[in-house]
Amino acid sequence: MPKITTLEEAFVHELSDIYSAEKQMTKSLPKLAKASSNPDLAAGFTMHLEETQGQIERIDQIVEMLGIKLKRIKCLAMEGLVAEGEETIDEIEKGPVRDVMLIAGGQKVEHYEIASYGGLIAIAKALGYKDAAKLLADTLAEEKATDVKLNGIAMSSVNKDALKQAADLTPAQ
Repeated sequence: MPKITTLEEAFVHELSDIYSAEKQMTKSLPKLAKASSNPDLAAGFTMHLEETQGQIERIDQIVEMLGIKLKRIKCLAMEGLVAEGEETIDEIEKGPVRDVMLIAGGQKVEHYEIASYGGLIAIAKALGYKDAAKLLADTLAEEKATDVKLNGIAMSSVNKDALKQAADLTPAQ
């Protein structure tokens, strides 16, 4: 990590990091949608891809508005979360149990993004970047809503389907 000595540098670093994270998600979300067996989950991942593209556009707006240049860094946290998702797809047969794990992984991603945007908003406000803070808050609201939607899909059907699948696989005694 480059030496960060000012709040402005911290803002640019964190914005660069989440930009990388969002870019990684644009590649991962289509794979997650395809790997899902639950149609609501697949649709949710597809819808979040569109939101993610809008979130990247917001970051581009902030960069232009503030006249800053993003650093070319890779978000290592998101890289790890994406790798976990790929492992889920590779290791677990398509069906309800994989869907449970895809939701769990998706919620990990959302929680990381929620934390990142929350921190960025606080820094933006401290720097007096009111318009940037508003754009970041719009994205934060979307990330929180996605987390709630994923939880709703899990609770409404996917977890029950995984339990039923387990019961069907258990030999009668």
